[in-house]
Amino acid sequence: MPEEQYGYEQQYFSDLNTRIRDIEEKQRLLKDRTLIIGGALVEEREKTFQEIQEMKKTISEIKEENFRLREILQRVTEQLSNTARKADFEILQRQLDILRK
Repeated sequence: MPEEQYGYEQQYFSDLNTRIRDIEEKQRLLKDRTLIIGGALVEEREKTFQEIQEMKKTISEIKEENFRLREILQRVTEQLSNTARKADFEILQRQLDILRK
């Protein structure tokens, strides 16, 4: 019996060692996957940050351009209000034509 028990114990410990190695391998794979996912998340965060920075820059440029266009339109509007309208000009032209005759 002692030999059978020794064989049984050896088989038990062998199975136990195999299970421990399997668990350690699974743990190592999980660690590797976690590192890969973490790296991907960091890369994605940096990419997103860069995109946001570019969007902020574009928005700022658009705001500046919008402001300049408003100023130009305001100046054009002021100049137009100071100039005679076409209808007014035509009336003056007819009056001058009448006076010339």
